[in-house]
Amino acid sequence: MNKTQIQGIGFAFFAVILFSLSLPMTRWSLESYSPLFTATGRAVIAAVPAICFLVIAREKLIPPSHHKEFFYTLLGAVFGWPVLIALALMRTDTAPVAVVASIMPMVTAIFAVLRGHENVSGQFWIASLLGTTILLIFTTTRSSFNTEDIVADFLAIGAVLASSFCYVQGAELTRIYPGWKVISWVVILALPITLPASIWLWMSNERDQVITSHANIGMLVLGISSMYLAFIPWYRGLKDAGTARGAQVQQLQVFLTLGWSVILLGESIPPATLICTIGIVISVSWAILSRQRTPLENPAS
Repeated sequence: MNKTQIQGIGFAFFAVILFSLSLPMTRWSLESYSPLFTATGRAVIAAVPAICFLVIAREKLIPPSHHKEFFYTLLGAVFGWPVLIALALMRTDTAPVAVVASIMPMVTAIFAVLRGHENVSGQFWIASLLGTTILLIFTTTRSSFNTEDIVADFLAIGAVLASSFCYVQGAELTRIYPGWKVISWVVILALPITLPASIWLWMSNERDQVITSHANIGMLVLGISSMYLAFIPWYRGLKDAGTARGAQVQQLQVFLTLGWSVILLGESIPPATLICTIGIVISVSWAILSRQRTPLENPAS
């Protein structure tokens, strides 16, 4: 890898550290807030620094020709991942959701390959199939966890698909805009939905709940860090390292998340969790390494 790609991996790793708090902070938020309010509220919180940065930078409005790409990105970043992952965490612990989320690098790489029409080796697809098989075995054999909720598994899988797609779509936008502008406009363009929805949810239900300090801290961290600041180095990392390669750094997130779940939530980690996580990480690593050995589409480039 060249200097730019190594720099991109560094940015991606820093973003993963911030992202790794997402699941535990969502669990904290759910102590007092509903899944929908957790999803819409974090986006509203993220819009506050986004507006400030854009005003300070005196940025112009994005042209209508780019609205579609931003719309696809916000569907996954603002609604898909936050809503589905919050619903999943209401039904199960952080650990099993973290293991399902550990396939996100593989899914992101596949989306990048499919959208970029890149040639990959047969080993890449074998490794991807191996990871998917491990995931299916995990989701159908839940005896090692306190819950046996297949719905939570599918909610987590849906969240992974939504998030992976928005990563790829957002990375494409960084070819035109810096990463901080991409995520800033994403949360701002979502305000016509997230702000009224948050107000309605608060007035109809949330204000009657007992609000804990954990819930407030969780919402602030989700809004400022997971929903906004983490995306700035993340999109920069995907741009510099390449979407498929940069996304593989996220395989480290599951270990960080599992650690946070023990420290902050007091959860236990059954041996099966670590076994499944290691298996998925190995398959993802195999996939990306085989892809890196594939010749470029244009040898002359």
